[in-house]
Amino acid sequence: MSEHHEYSERDVVREVTELETKSATAARLFDIRRIIGGLFVVYGIIVTIVGLTDDQAAIDKAEGVNINLWTGLGMLLLGLFFLTWLKLRPTAPPPPPIAPEDTHQE
Repeated sequence: MSEHHEYSERDVVREVTELETKSATAARLFDIRRIIGGLFVVYGIIVTIVGLTDDQAAIDKAEGVNINLWTGLGMLLLGLFFLTWLKLRPTAPPPPPIAPEDTHQE
């Protein structure tokens, strides 16, 4: 025999509020600007280091332009732009939880 647990309206509101809080935290953590900015900064650093250590043959292959250095610096700047944007305009905070007393309908 299966037992059915009866949920009161207060239990449902509490669980929904907990899920909304967890969802808002996950949304802020996995904001696409953080992911894109972080990846571009990491790859920008790597490509910039490669550009700084390129030999003359690699530069001659790119017709005299140190393409790794310029691409790495561009990626680094783009990544820093995304992270600065995230810092200046963070994800909106979740709405305040509804008190169980306010949910009664007449």
